[in-house]
Amino acid sequence: MDTFFYWFDHLGVAVFAVSGTLLAFRKNMDGFGVVVLASATAVGGGTVRDLILDLPVFWAYDPTYIYTILAAAFTTILWLRLRDYIHQKTLLIADAIGLAFFTVMGAQKALEAGFPAVVCVVMGTVTACFGGMLRDVLARDIPMVLKGELYATTCLVGGSVYVLLAPYTALTALLAGGLVTLLLRLAAIRWQWSLNVFHEHNEGHR
Repeated sequence: MDTFFYWFDHLGVAVFAVSGTLLAFRKNMDGFGVVVLASATAVGGGTVRDLILDLPVFWAYDPTYIYTILAAAFTTILWLRLRDYIHQKTLLIADAIGLAFFTVMGAQKALEAGFPAVVCVVMGTVTACFGGMLRDVLARDIPMVLKGELYATTCLVGGSVYVLLAPYTALTALLAGGLVTLLLRLAAIRWQWSLNVFHEHNEGHR
């Protein structure tokens, strides 16, 4: 099972690296910009998670993650060279898939380290959201986590599903938590679901 989690984590890194590369393409960045954006997206959240939990930063002691990022970025570049345009929805879908992977993997790592359930859910959310937030800031976009549609909330729900099911069956928990996160995020994009707490107001009226 540890081997499965390991390669599942690599798959999540690859998906978020693709997401970073897609945004770099839309912003007309050079090769260095592609690598920076792909890397920040792929390992930013996991790095923050490990630092908060006082654990060894995962990619620092296992450089194969760096090779995964480079391979994913290079493959995406080859694919993009055949296209003149990439639709914004493609980036949103790639980001949603990465969100699902990292939510459950972040929660799993915290759970494995013996942290309380609520901390595991929060760490899953941090792992999933921070890399994308860093990507968007570097690209001078409004971070997706701050936009109207549900984003971090989907991670909290998916992470909770994983933590609740993990004591019974690890594989089912992983798949269920990831699927819930993905479906919620895709539904939020499709139907523009949000959690509005303020009514619309006019700045001119006091």
